[in-house]
Amino acid sequence: MSEVTTLEEAFEFVQSVGICSIFSDKIKGVPSLWDAVALPDDQGKTKWGQRVEAIWQWKTELPAVYPDDVFYGKYPGGHAILTSMAYLRDEHYPKHRKPVEQCSELARAVYEIIRLSPNTTAEIRREAMELHGCTKSRFDTALKQLQTTLNVARSNEPDAKKDTWLPFAELYPDFGDE
Repeated sequence: MSEVTTLEEAFEFVQSVGICSIFSDKIKGVPSLWDAVALPDDQGKTKWGQRVEAIWQWKTELPAVYPDDVFYGKYPGGHAILTSMAYLRDEHYPKHRKPVEQCSELARAVYEIIRLSPNTTAEIRREAMELHGCTKSRFDTALKQLQTTLNVARSNEPDAKKDTWLPFAELYPDFGDE
């Protein structure tokens, strides 16, 4: 197990393993950042403790500070992951990318909302529920499907306080589209 205690060490960890889950070790054969972090589970600024606080912050900071080197996304099954850009390009993208046309009807509709007007999760959800009469749960499933198929990605803007979604190809145009 690594002894990760800083953002820079978390960056090095992601680069060394290629892909890691954030909190879970439920992805077979994929290491977990949770297991690599050597911070106390208590003594934090919140009731969650230093380890949870650091990981929660790093999942957003790593892609913002190192946008050409770290990707945040979802693995099939919905687990949050961080990958090195090399791993994303060579392994994850070719294996898990699916055209939006292969996604559910609601996922395609949510994609169109994002494509036309990138926005925060709450705003996109509100619009999807209004236009398509879906529930929060169905919306969440559709958004997760768009993430796992690499059709949308979270913005890496350092100042963003809330998750903002954009088409994957807009954030990563050099990956090309099928």
